[in-house]
Amino acid sequence: MASQPSFDTGLLQRYDRAGPRYTSYPTAPQFHADFGEEALRAAAAASNGDPIPRRLSLYVHVPFCMSPCFYCGCNRIITRDLARGETYLVRLYREIALTAQLFDRDREVIQLHFGGGTPNFLSPAQLEEVVETLRSQFTFSQSGERDISIELDPRFVKPADVLELGRIGFNRASLGVQDFDPAVQEAVNRIQSVEETMAIIDACRQAGFRSVNVDLIYGLPRQTQEGFSRTLDTVLEARPDRLAVYSYAHLPQMFKAQRQINADELPSAADKLALLQLAIGKLTDAGYVYIGMDHFALPDDDLARAQERGGLHRNFMGYTTHADTDLVGMGVSAISHIGDSFSQNPRDLPSWQIALDEGRLPVFRGMQLSEDDQLRADLIQRLMCQGEIPVGALERRYLIDFNAYFADALEQLRPLAEDGLVRFEDGMIRATSRGRLLLRNIAMCFDAYLTPPSADTAPRFSRSI
Repeated sequence: MASQPSFDTGLLQRYDRAGPRYTSYPTAPQFHADFGEEALRAAAAASNGDPIPRRLSLYVHVPFCMSPCFYCGCNRIITRDLARGETYLVRLYREIALTAQLFDRDREVIQLHFGGGTPNFLSPAQLEEVVETLRSQFTFSQSGERDISIELDPRFVKPADVLELGRIGFNRASLGVQDFDPAVQEAVNRIQSVEETMAIIDACRQAGFRSVNVDLIYGLPRQTQEGFSRTLDTVLEARPDRLAVYSYAHLPQMFKAQRQINADELPSAADKLALLQLAIGKLTDAGYVYIGMDHFALPDDDLARAQERGGLHRNFMGYTTHADTDLVGMGVSAISHIGDSFSQNPRDLPSWQIALDEGRLPVFRGMQLSEDDQLRADLIQRLMCQGEIPVGALERRYLIDFNAYFADALEQLRPLAEDGLVRFEDGMIRATSRGRLLLRNIAMCFDAYLTPPSADTAPRFSRSI
């Protein structure tokens, strides 16, 4: 794949439509309440029985935040009562014990990630306790590839805390910045200085972290090209290993905090695209590789290397280098992807607590993937990670005639090909440089839940997978 996408304002405006980010397929809205604890147990048992069981990626959700950021759409609880963290851990340890029993001890943990909320709401001592609890009940890999990562809010963590995290074993961090412009920070209720942010980046490096990611957002209220340009220049001086430049989606009907944002202060659609173009230009000029879906990395970062060798993976944690793993989520709202199943914990704290107090695995919805789901998930995963669909490989793996099976999808793809977003060559469908910023539009052509085929024409597999 080319490292730099082609920016075509008119094309991006024409294809500007709501759609999934494809951190999973099927996407979370397709999960249903019929998939519960017993289904999760069965999925875990089946995954243990695979001829070569997958390694494990663990995800721990910490929902608490000290202060509300008005743009946020995450599952979080605003509180300054640190005692709530200790109460939360009591239930989390119950879930860890119940979950660990599902998996054979010879299945190594290659990745552990703390997300939120604000995971550093917990003190370094509490985080160490969580890590050690997990170590006592799962088998952690000793490989140099093992990742223990955490999302950090530079406003509420100290450099000394980061050094402690390094001692505990954390080796990757992601820092929220969004924008350094004071007017933007005021509009979104996130006052964060350059100095405190750079101090945390420096501490991560001093602690021996393998990579540091910085999150930015474009499309926020009061954002201008001049102000965002200064933010980009400031961040580039620190040269983080990875950057994520997310598009702000203003959905106040879904996210209560966003009602605090004055919609009149949001940039126009054209101005928002100009902010994206500015970011892409500055980052690629600075030597960053465009990974896909808002993500950039330095060429020698593990993420870029994984994409180069075809080992990149995308899941609920974003892009990751650990493709061949089962994802095990713990904590309120956490999602798991075990074998050919998805499951999710309750999104509200009381329901999660009640389940654990009753000795139950806290599953409130999920789904078992059909053979068609598995095929489309494989296709979309390859597209989102590598920018291409290996037609021949999918035909051989799933014993299908690609053109017949995906006739409806290919018909939807035709206008995208005519616009130069994809090309067909050598048994592949490849996103062009013009299509790299529109990967999810390409993927949507193959999403059966957006365009379900009719029952009498839907193709069927010739065998079970």
